[in-house]
Amino acid sequence: MGMSVTIAAATEDDAERILKLQYLCYQGEAELYGDYSLDPLTQTLDELRAELGAGCVLVARLGEEVVGSVRGTVDPEGTATLNGLIVHPRLRRHGLGGRLLAAVEERLAADGSARRFRLAVGRRSELTLRLCRKRGYEAVGTEVVSKALTVVTLEKSAEVGELAAAG
Repeated sequence: MGMSVTIAAATEDDAERILKLQYLCYQGEAELYGDYSLDPLTQTLDELRAELGAGCVLVARLGEEVVGSVRGTVDPEGTATLNGLIVHPRLRRHGLGGRLLAAVEERLAADGSARRFRLAVGRRSELTLRLCRKRGYEAVGTEVVSKALTVVTLEKSAEVGELAAAG
């Protein structure tokens, strides 16, 4: 392609691009689970804009195109909840998801408020589960959301994230 992918903080101008990419990326998940009412597919632009102001939202850009994104917030107890990890289908399996996770972990841990990272992944989402395990996440629980959807909650300590980023 001739250009490299850069990762930076999302801006208000990115909201619509993130929403469109999110809709594209979650089509496969919806098909996998037989459920087109998944939250990422029904989220409104106003809801996404609110998330931009409530935490850390990163985008991956290829030139001017938003080709990936991830979000995270830290609660008062030091748990950083990560969500919205998306990578354009044509760029998957090239390490961009791992780069986005590493970048959001680094940003959320930078001020010392994040003591652990947590995310939730559908049980059938094998590529995402594999990525999370590779980055040091371990399953800590499951929740049956519907007959077709069981969500696995994964966590790792922020110290492990710092070691992985340094190594």
